[in-house]
Amino acid sequence: MRVRWNLVLREKGIIRMPNLCKSWALIISLMFGPSHSYAAQVITPEYEEPKVVFDFFFEDPQHIASALYWVRSTISPLYDEPYNMAPEMMDVVVMIHGTEIVTLAKHNYEKYRESVERMKYYHALGVEFRACSLAARDYSYQPDDLYDFVTLVPSAPTDLVQLQMQGYALIVPLVRSKKFSIEEIR
Repeated sequence: MRVRWNLVLREKGIIRMPNLCKSWALIISLMFGPSHSYAAQVITPEYEEPKVVFDFFFEDPQHIASALYWVRSTISPLYDEPYNMAPEMMDVVVMIHGTEIVTLAKHNYEKYRESVERMKYYHALGVEFRACSLAARDYSYQPDDLYDFVTLVPSAPTDLVQLQMQGYALIVPLVRSKKFSIEEIR
């Protein structure tokens, strides 16, 4: 039917050129149409004070350094404009129950100095650091072996469940080995 219609149009001297028309329409709209910005849109959502627990359970204790950036990335923007949230208005808990528990042992300070100092800083801002008593027992740690900014809980999984039942959002940092620097892939 379509072929026949095209033949009828040609016999009457009418030629259909839909592709050419579409091309001209596109060119004209690009030239004279509204200009659009091709940049990312910046938004400022209305955030409430966070109530969050971070679940740290890593196979390599060094991964705690990267995971602590997740904590920073969650709370730091809320201190600044336009939110200006006070630290005491944020309810942030870090649950530690993997190999990274060794970073909490006082005798390992030199090995994990940077991470320990960052945890102390976050604790001063109101972040609560909890460690699993079962994991501490696996490493033969007593409460006196750990820093005073750490609270030991009976079981990390049980505590995580209770915190979620109290309305805490759960964040499980995904920590991988970094293969490229930002400069290499930018």
